[in-house]
Amino acid sequence: DYDNVINRKYNGFLGEYTDQLKAMQEALSHSLSDAWDFTMDPASLHVLPYEQASLLQLIKTDNKVFNKVITVLAAVCCEIKHLEYEAKDELYPALVLYGEGEDEDQQQIHEAYMKIGKMLSVFQRLTNFVERCGDVVKNLVQQLAMLHQGKKSTTTIMNVQGVHFEPVYEHLGDLLAVLITLDEIIRNHSTLTHHWQLYKRMIKSALADPQRYDLDSTKLRQLDKLVNRIDGKVFNGVIFHSCVTRAFDDGYVSVTRNSAFEEEFRTNLMSYFKRTEQSNGPEEIDQRDNLIGICGLLVLHYHVFNQVEKKMVKSILEYAKKIPGVHIVGNIVWFIADFIEYQWPPANNPKNFDRKLIAVAKTAKSSYLTTASQSLSKDVQQYHLLVSTWMVQMESELLSREKETSADLNRRYKLLVQGVTFASKLSLLMRAFVNMHIVVGKPMSKSSVLSICRLVEMLKAIDHTFHRRSVVIAESINVVIQFIVYFLLRTIEKSKKRLRSDRKYTEARLDVLSALILAQNALNGPGTKERILICRLALCVALQMRVFKDDELSSLHGLTRALDIIANLGHRLKEACDCSFVFWHSVIFPVYLQDLFENPPECHRIHYMLGAVRDCVPMLHKAKHELNKGSMLMTFKEEVMKEIKEHLLQPLCCEVETDLRLHIHSHLKLDTRNPFKVGLKDLSHFIKCRPIRFFDNFISLKDHVTNYLEETFYNLTTVALHDWKTYGEMRTLAGQKYGLNMAEAHLPSQTLEQGLDVLEIMRNLHIFVTHYVYNLNNQVFVERSSNSKHLNTINIDHISNSIRTHGIGIMNTAVNYTYQLLRKKFFIFSQFLYDEHIKARLIKDIRYYKENKSDLDFKYPYERAEKFNKNIRKLGLSSDGQSYLDQFRNLISQIGNAMGYIRMIRSGGLHCCGNAIRFIPELEEMPSFLEYVNAENLPDDTKKAATNLDDVIGSLVKNFTEGTEYFKLLVDVYAPEFRDTKNKHLSNFYAIIPPMTINYVEHMIAAKEKLNRKNKVGAGFTDDGFAMGVAYILKLLDQHRAFDSLHWFRSVKGKFAKEMDEIRRSRQRGREDEKLQQTMNLTLKRLETYSMEFTLLNYSLNSARIFFRAEKVITEKEMKDSKVSDTESTIDPSDIASNVTALE
Repeated sequence: DYDNVINRKYNGFLGEYTDQLKAMQEALSHSLSDAWDFTMDPASLHVLPYEQASLLQLIKTDNKVFNKVITVLAAVCCEIKHLEYEAKDELYPALVLYGEGEDEDQQQIHEAYMKIGKMLSVFQRLTNFVERCGDVVKNLVQQLAMLHQGKKSTTTIMNVQGVHFEPVYEHLGDLLAVLITLDEIIRNHSTLTHHWQLYKRMIKSALADPQRYDLDSTKLRQLDKLVNRIDGKVFNGVIFHSCVTRAFDDGYVSVTRNSAFEEEFRTNLMSYFKRTEQSNGPEEIDQRDNLIGICGLLVLHYHVFNQVEKKMVKSILEYAKKIPGVHIVGNIVWFIADFIEYQWPPANNPKNFDRKLIAVAKTAKSSYLTTASQSLSKDVQQYHLLVSTWMVQMESELLSREKETSADLNRRYKLLVQGVTFASKLSLLMRAFVNMHIVVGKPMSKSSVLSICRLVEMLKAIDHTFHRRSVVIAESINVVIQFIVYFLLRTIEKSKKRLRSDRKYTEARLDVLSALILAQNALNGPGTKERILICRLALCVALQMRVFKDDELSSLHGLTRALDIIANLGHRLKEACDCSFVFWHSVIFPVYLQDLFENPPECHRIHYMLGAVRDCVPMLHKAKHELNKGSMLMTFKEEVMKEIKEHLLQPLCCEVETDLRLHIHSHLKLDTRNPFKVGLKDLSHFIKCRPIRFFDNFISLKDHVTNYLEETFYNLTTVALHDWKTYGEMRTLAGQKYGLNMAEAHLPSQTLEQGLDVLEIMRNLHIFVTHYVYNLNNQVFVERSSNSKHLNTINIDHISNSIRTHGIGIMNTAVNYTYQLLRKKFFIFSQFLYDEHIKARLIKDIRYYKENKSDLDFKYPYERAEKFNKNIRKLGLSSDGQSYLDQFRNLISQIGNAMGYIRMIRSGGLHCCGNAIRFIPELEEMPSFLEYVNAENLPDDTKKAATNLDDVIGSLVKNFTEGTEYFKLLVDVYAPEFRDTKNKHLSNFYAIIPPMTINYVEHMIAAKEKLNRKNKVGAGFTDDGFAMGVAYILKLLDQHRAFDSLHWFRSVKGKFAKEMDEIRRSRQRGREDEKLQQTMNLTLKRLETYSMEFTLLNYSLNSARIFFRAEKVITEKEMKDSKVSDTESTIDPSDIASNVTALE
């Protein structure tokens, strides 16, 4: 008893200790350096909320005029956001990618014509987009002008004295920034402009003589009209200029003479610039991009009101000394001083403006670059420390499941915002630094390139940290939003109570009260962009009176900003972490790879760099000018792969080979290899590096080096056979030092009874499954027909010999080839079942059986299956006389043959291992030869030999007792796709099995009858591939129960038994008629043959289903519950019993 207690305690201790180790392993399984391709995730989480309510539903107060004003402004702002998204997502990439990656000198002129022709749809869309933007700008300016008409106006819609709609001006600035960006893209794109001029010239030439080019002059004139319209609206830098110089006055609204609106415009512009200028600090995210919009508003202000804002321009140019330009897209940088000089008319008039300010601002480019270069190394070190600390905090604090207190939520908010802030700052620093070098024309030093690469790695590390913890972040964001909204609502409620306590209800006070109510209503819901916008607009109206205290007001601005950041966290993070700009700076990649190769311990960094390279893929998919779709992406992939091979893979392979050679030849007088003198480079870090995701492929450094060494050693051994021992030692050393599992270079012995080689079958698997038939019980493949007098057979011995020749590894390759074949076969399989004729008949039969199964005694009627078989023949026959059902049956047999081939591969592998260990007496209690050698105190060489013997025997025993379940692999890989709702038409498969079995039985009877004929074309005695194929597909579709519910073989058995009984009774009645007796005997024999064939098929199908573990589960269930009704039963017990007997 005491021993039992001790054993139980010890077992409990081991169980707890195992659980602890498992928990530690799971906790450490995700490294901080993990990186993968977002687009390859099976499922991703988007935390951006979607607003389902319209603006009219969101903006509801008792103040009708106030509702209308806010609705109009919010609608225009939402329209601007849609336009901005359209430009960034579609127009920018199409324009900026034009002609990239191509040699302009080698390009033919007709290719330029064709590319511009493909871009015409983009230009037409751009023209419409520009016109739409102009209309939106005009509408918004007129709406604001109608609001701000001054105190003396008689047509005032609403009292907006002291109301500053800052969000509206910010949105207006964003739209103007889009137009400025489009102008910059086209102005900086010399290739696009040149090709456009060529295209225009070609159109003019064709228009002058259309008959020469066999063109329709009417259509050509329409094209010329379209080209002229595009040229006038898009090219020559007129996009922004045409928008701001249009007439804003019309018969209804007076804008240019509205002094109140001019003052309000200027006030908001100054305020917008001050906010942007002050935010250029530690918490800057995307404020620098606002500069483009501010300058656009400045030019718009001048063209609308003809007022020169010298003080404002001077402040902007002073700011330009610190930040001369902003990177907008691709490799294009927008400069403040250049824009002021060319787009702001007073800048060209010395009387109105001092041009020295512009000249000084222009010289800031080089000084900015010098300062940035000097501080870059220091900045990288500082950011590396900050980002590393942030990542650790994200992994520890964000995952803590403590009580969600105010302090905890505040800490989570700060962590999330800190990550986006770091990402934004890194992105701004990188893009500005790299692109400024191009503009100035100054080459980057190697140290600067490596520093930029470290910034890229840090940026992608932040991106992957957010992605890896996206589920926890999604939970946190919702809670943090509620946390912020709570404080906002509390602050608004306080001010509302103070406002209501004062009974003097003026018009302005009512507007403020309506605004506070609207802000509360907008905040009582998800943190969508529309609700946040409405809240900000409402608060703008509320601030016309001092309803908030100073501390409340500052808190309100901070909370609103925090809500905007956290609600749009995913979008901001995506923009900040987008590294697609590296497409234009791929020259830094070779330098990076060379440095990486010189520092093996840091090889894991390459995952981040290639993650940044993969950011170019979505952008390259949006190129519109390609003559061959996807050519840009393919060229880019080839260039990157070429650099990886040249600067990483090839040097690594050569270094490993050199290291192995120097080790093996260390007995010779070589150069000193003292690591204290010549240094030490541990290349094993590269070998241990996990596979690198490279676009749609993986690069395994270990496998690449292994393949290189195997090929090199094999080739050199064949050239100099006397060096076989040296290369054998190098192969062994590679395994010991680098963990490389290399195949032996020599060819193993061959046997005379080789049969058809596995490699030959594998290379021609599609021919093999067609020309051979499978026998399930004997595990043999027999050739269908042959030109000689003999048929080839393939059995387990042949497969075993091939595996012994080529090695165990060929088994996995064979399974992979089978997977490729099955994929093609299943495509045809799906097409057949998707055919309307087939699908309609199957659905009709299924419906008929479900509606009448009680009347049919839960047995699928034989007559209906036979009718299906005959009707299919009416659809047509192939050239060799086969119906569509015959061809489908052949397809199922080929799929089954492929599965039979996999089964034989598995059995052959076991047979091979079994022959190798047949002289080992006990597999489970195998003695250790090393222990006996140590006991006898034999020499070291004998001990090494004993160790090798133990390892070899252990490996053989392991391969014999354990093995991969290939059937399970092939089921698991296809089952999810088969059971997917998009492949619902496959669910009718079980209903086609009854007619297909009739077709199969007829085919087998005809084939067996041909065995006794002289012409044996089409003769055969077995085709169990059909049963294997049916069982496999039933498992993939999980239709074992559905098929068994038909009780098909019971129906067949009953049908033939009934017919045979009738014939026997008829034979008894007509004993005297001999001719009738002969006819009856022949009919009875035919029915017995059919019945036997169906029985054999039933046995084969049930045997095949055992491989897919279908019968076992159902049988156990039947043993547990003997009261299963006919409608729920799956397999006839008599069928199971007969099947077991047949197997025995």
